[in-house]
Amino acid sequence: MKPATGTMTLAEMKEFASFPAATQRYVRRSLDIGLDRDDAMRRWSRDVVEAASIRAQARLYERLPAIRAIVPDDSGLDAIEPFMAPLMTITAFDLGQGRLTTFSAYRFLYERVIGPDVRPWLPAAFCAAAALPHLHPDLRRKLLQSISEAAATASGWSNRAPAFFPNWVEKVEAGALPH
Repeated sequence: MKPATGTMTLAEMKEFASFPAATQRYVRRSLDIGLDRDDAMRRWSRDVVEAASIRAQARLYERLPAIRAIVPDDSGLDAIEPFMAPLMTITAFDLGQGRLTTFSAYRFLYERVIGPDVRPWLPAAFCAAAALPHLHPDLRRKLLQSISEAAATASGWSNRAPAFFPNWVEKVEAGALPH
């Protein structure tokens, strides 16, 4: 691993660690579903409500391969509608779950489940979905206030692929740790 790669990985790990526990859990669950990493229902479902949420998320995330295939490489208006409509739908679902409560958490997840080429489109999808009426007004306010002016008005975006993909970590009993 190159030093720059290690530095970026560490920065990504620190960013993930700064998210609340519920956000971290949702990101890991979403990565399991979106990247088909594990049996999300078995791993993440704690009750019937969560099981229903995971099933709904899995149905929506079935669109991810098609979205990945059509990420526009420019700002041509003809490419926006077939891409933004499903991206906004999935974004609206994820924001409606109440676990991605900031733009940075949303961006962290989506640049992993879709890829780094989606970065220029994330502020628009986030703001549009965060303003939808299905969200409680307090959540809409919190979400829209979480996007910085710099993120909303960036003149360019990195196309560097993320290096850190958080995963499930088994709990280890304190007595089982070596001394």
